[in-house]
Amino acid sequence: MKLRGWTEYRLVKETKLPASTLANIFHRGTTPSIPTLEIICDALGISLSQFFSDSSLVSLTKEQEDLLNRWSTLSQEQKEVLLELMSKMN
Repeated sequence: MKLRGWTEYRLVKETKLPASTLANIFHRGTTPSIPTLEIICDALGISLSQFFSDSSLVSLTKEQEDLLNRWSTLSQEQKEVLLELMSKMN
């Protein structure tokens, strides 16, 4: 969340999970269920395997961070159009 500049409130909005669920995870140390983790990972644009990965995170340039942040705000239809456009550029 920090890399994206997201707050807990933003994560609640993106995941549509109850605020109390995320508050319990972040502030009370409650262990989330796998379905809850899947919802959170989906909102963050990562897989469960990436979430549980022991490997260190890749450092992103400011430009790459900006692109990922903009990507996360697109609708599914917009993402598909953009991916199609990008595939034609190669």
